[in-house]
Amino acid sequence: MTVHVMPHAGVDAALATACREVLVARAADPGAPLRRIDHDNLRRGVRYRILLPEDVRGNPVLALRMGRLAPAGAEVRTVGNVPTDATVVDGALAMLPGATVRLPSVVGTVVALFEQLWVSAAPLTPCEVTNGAGLSMREQELLALLSAGCTDETAAARLGISVRTVRRMMAAIMTRLGARSRFQAGLKAADRGLLARTA
Repeated sequence: MTVHVMPHAGVDAALATACREVLVARAADPGAPLRRIDHDNLRRGVRYRILLPEDVRGNPVLALRMGRLAPAGAEVRTVGNVPTDATVVDGALAMLPGATVRLPSVVGTVVALFEQLWVSAAPLTPCEVTNGAGLSMREQELLALLSAGCTDETAAARLGISVRTVRRMMAAIMTRLGARSRFQAGLKAADRGLLARTA
C-alpha cells in the first residue's frame, strides 16, 4: 500500500497530472479557495466536481465564491455532511488528510463514497446565494411550491433535486426563519415577501 505525506509542491505536481477529472470533497475548510493549479486544470478542460457541506449555503460570501466556479467549468454541490477532506485525481490517486494513496482498492472506496454523496447532493450556483433574510432563490422556490400544495416529491421533481434534499432544505429554512412547522415557515416567508413565483 503506497501511503505517504505529500508536501504542497507535491500536491500541485499530482494535480498537474490530471487529464480527465478531479474530485474534491471538503469538510474541514469548505471556504478554502482552489489552488492556481486547479484553475489551470479547469482552463485545460479537466472536469472538477466539488462536494461541500450544506451550511456553505448559509454563508453568502462562500456560496458566491463557490457558485462562481460553475462558469469556469467546475460543478459544485452540497450535502448535509462531508465525512472527510479528499481529492481524487483521474480515479488513480487519492489525497487524504496527511496521506496520499495509489492503491486501487482504497482509491476506489473513496471514489465510491464520493459518488454516493454526489447523487443526493444539491447543485450550488450563483442563484443559490442567500438574500439578506438568509434564503436563497432555490429555497424561496421550494417554499412557494410547498405553499402552493406540492408534495415533497413533486417539488423535488420541479426543482431537479432529491426528496431527501427537499426535506433537508426545509429543515434549514425552518431553523433560519425560527419556525416550528412548515406551515409557520410559509407564513413567515410570505410576511417577509420571500416566496418566489412559481410557473
